[in-house]
Amino acid sequence: MSQFKLGFIINPIAGVGGSVALKGSDGEGIAEQALLLGAQAKANQRAELALEILLPYKDEIKIFTANNLMGEQCARSLGFEVEVVYQSVAEKNGEYQTTAVDTELAVKALVKQGIDILLFAGGDGTARNICQSVSEILADKHQGDYYGKSLPVLGIPAGCKIHSGVYAITPKAAGRVVEMMVTKQLVTLTEADVMDIDESLFRQGVVKAKRYGEMQIPSELRYVQAVKSGGKESDELVLQDIAADVIDKMDDELFIIGSGSTTAFLMEELSLENTLLGVDVVYQQSIVASDVTEQNLWKLIQSHLNNGNSTDIANDKRKIKLVITLIGGQGHIFGRGNQQLSPRIIRAVGKENIIIIATKAKLNALNARPLIADTGDSSLDEELSGYLPIVTGYNDQVLYPVYSLQ
Repeated sequence: MSQFKLGFIINPIAGVGGSVALKGSDGEGIAEQALLLGAQAKANQRAELALEILLPYKDEIKIFTANNLMGEQCARSLGFEVEVVYQSVAEKNGEYQTTAVDTELAVKALVKQGIDILLFAGGDGTARNICQSVSEILADKHQGDYYGKSLPVLGIPAGCKIHSGVYAITPKAAGRVVEMMVTKQLVTLTEADVMDIDESLFRQGVVKAKRYGEMQIPSELRYVQAVKSGGKESDELVLQDIAADVIDKMDDELFIIGSGSTTAFLMEELSLENTLLGVDVVYQQSIVASDVTEQNLWKLIQSHLNNGNSTDIANDKRKIKLVITLIGGQGHIFGRGNQQLSPRIIRAVGKENIIIIATKAKLNALNARPLIADTGDSSLDEELSGYLPIVTGYNDQVLYPVYSLQ
């Protein structure tokens, strides 16, 4: 029996700027700045979650990849048969600083092996690099004819911003899709858009998305995300009602306000400046901190509890509230654009103190798909699963399911 040929690439620095409020890792010097601020690169951990799903089939799979942190280390650590077909100069030196050129050259090296699918871990910038390389490959007469113009690709979400439709909704979901292919289940190929935004504008609170192309992905709607819906809420009266409901609840708690246009409207109603694409902290309806990093947010939480006299967070969760919304069209509440809200932050707040706000129109647009918690901590994702109340108006709530796809 021939082995399943899995092409595998990791962008080691994908998402590294998220927890330190840099909104991504694209741009000269951004990754270095993030690492100096204490950020940890977690793309390899995210990729490992996907490959773990495939462990029961490892004797049937051969992984073709790039050296060290670009895929080799992750795949070998799990016991897969691995062949390294691309050597990154940075990775030879044990550095994180791979480049877009490394990703594009790695793709071309993998395709020469006749891979069955290209599985990659990264964000929208990585998807752009993959798309560029795949487009060049399919335009080449020899290689394009081999693949019949449909080289299957699938992304493991590991970046700060995941607007593109080429990604699975969670790392484990990516593993499930590849599992379907390995076990010879019928999987439909479909075209999905590759989207990205200008990170320099993104850091200034401006969202400017652009379509860069399309790639063929194995389509399984339970596991593959929709392209993010853009635009602000139009129903101002509903948003006013939602904001009024939350404001009425503001007392002596520390309120952590997540990113998004719905939470931005709440801040406008409080007459407070807002970081549209970041996390702000409010106490007694006044700004305490803007655009906080994960580390600074952790310090604020500890300081607030018992006026800094106790770190017994578990016994004093009532003093903290977290207000978040969902990503339109996708349904993610954690793990997309709010990496500052790390597992330790979420646990410090407590599930019972998370306030999710959204209009019913935004929920209806999900077409009954569940909300997704993708914190990077599987046990926490499970704890967050179930039906949660969503504030949809003044004294108006609905129960909506939150799932963790395993």
